[in-house]
Amino acid sequence: MRIVLMPLPSTMRFLNKLYLRLSWLSIDVVFGSMAGLAFFSELFQIGLEMEIYVLLGLAVWSIYTADHLIDARKKPMENLSPRHQFHLKHKIGLIVFLVLSILFGLYLALQTFGWGTEMMYSLILGILIFGSMALVRLAGEALAWLKELSIAVFYVLGIAWIPLLRGEELDRNLYTWAFIFLYIFLALINLLILSYLDRDQDRISGFPSSAQLILPMRLVEIIRKITFGFILFCLFAFILFPSFYRPFACLLLLMGLVHYLAFFNPRLNPEQVRLRMEAAFLIPFLLLIF
Repeated sequence: MRIVLMPLPSTMRFLNKLYLRLSWLSIDVVFGSMAGLAFFSELFQIGLEMEIYVLLGLAVWSIYTADHLIDARKKPMENLSPRHQFHLKHKIGLIVFLVLSILFGLYLALQTFGWGTEMMYSLILGILIFGSMALVRLAGEALAWLKELSIAVFYVLGIAWIPLLRGEELDRNLYTWAFIFLYIFLALINLLILSYLDRDQDRISGFPSSAQLILPMRLVEIIRKITFGFILFCLFAFILFPSFYRPFACLLLLMGLVHYLAFFNPRLNPEQVRLRMEAAFLIPFLLLIF
C-alpha cells in the first residue's frame, strides 16, 4: 500500500510566505539574470569569473530595489501593491543594503575590470539604463507604451553585455544576434503578461503601463499572438540554424512554452502564473550542467 504524505498547511504557508518575500526583494529576478548570463556566455563560448555573476546580481538587485523604493514613496500605503508596501515599510533597511550593494559593486567592478574598456562601456550602459528609467518615469502616460519595451531591451543588453564584449568577432554573427533579439522578445512577453496581471493594482497606484493604454481583451490577444510568433521563431531557429545553436533554440522554446501554458491556463491564479514565468528564466542554468 502506497502512503502519500501531504504537506502540512503550516509548511505550505511558510513556503508561500518565503516565496513572496524573495519575489518582493527581486531575488527571483537576480537569479534569472544570472541564468541569462550563463546562456550568453555559453552562446559566445567564453568562460566567466564568478565575480561577473555577482556583479550582475548586485546591479540587477540595486536597479529593481531603487525603482521600487522610488515608486513606494510617492503613494499612500493603502494604494500600493503588497510589494511596494513591503518596500515602504522596510525602506530604511533596504536603503542601507542598497547603498552597501552599490559601494561593494563599484569596488568589485574596479577589482575585476580596472579602468579598462569593459568598465567604461559598462558605466555608459548603466547611465543609459538609468536615463531611460528616468525618462519613462517623468513622461508618465505619454511614454507608458515604451516602459515594457525599454526594460526588455536594457535587461537583455545588461545580461549579454560582457559576453558581447569578450566574444570573438566570428561569434558576433547573425545567429547570436538573432538569439539576443529572441531573448528581448521573451522578456517583452514576460513584462506584458505582468502588466496585464498587475493592471488593476497599477491603476489604483497610478503607475503607467501598457495595460493602462490597451483594453484587457485586446492585450490578451496581443500576448497570444506574439508568444505564438516567438515559439514559431524558436522552432525555425532549431530547424534552420547550425547544430551548435540548437540547444539554445530548445531552451528558449521551452521558456516560451512555459509562459504560454502558464498565462493561458484558467486554473492558475496570478501568483502561480508569476511563479512559473520567473522559474522559466532559470532554465538556462541547464547549460552549466550538461
